[in-house]
Amino acid sequence: MKKDNLIILSIIILLIILLIIIIGGVDDKEELLEEENNNNTPNMEEIVDLEYNEIYITVNNNILIVVLDENKTTQALINELKKRDITITAKEYGGFEKVGDLGFTLPTNDKEINGRPGDLLLYQGNKLSLFYGNNKYSYTKIGTVLDAEKDDLVRILGTGVVTITLSLEG
Repeated sequence: MKKDNLIILSIIILLIILLIIIIGGVDDKEELLEEENNNNTPNMEEIVDLEYNEIYITVNNNILIVVLDENKTTQALINELKKRDITITAKEYGGFEKVGDLGFTLPTNDKEINGRPGDLLLYQGNKLSLFYGNNKYSYTKIGTVLDAEKDDLVRILGTGVVTITLSLEG
């Protein structure tokens, strides 16, 4: 009987030790997950709560809706659009985009982007680029034209120089 009690006691001790190891391991995993989440969490300075989630582009009597990315650049652009509509003269560049000078500088967060038809991008902090084709380069993304199809954008933007007006109302 004493031998059976000793075996049971040994098993209980082993189970307690395993439980302590498991609980300790869970705490370590939770700490690792928390640390990983903290590394993937944007810096609080980068978090932006946009008052508007879209703007409008008028070009050649067509109104395009741009769904905005949430970043400092778009917030600064919205602040400018609250003052007035912004009109730029955009020129053809590279057979994939129309680019125009804003006349002022916006904050940048340039990253290498695979630009696609409908992307509205900031270039060099003071130029807007509206893509109708593809290109990979360092830009700050502002947003994407809703339901952008390459053929439609090519038709709307036409050839040569074009006037583009950005506004908060369509």
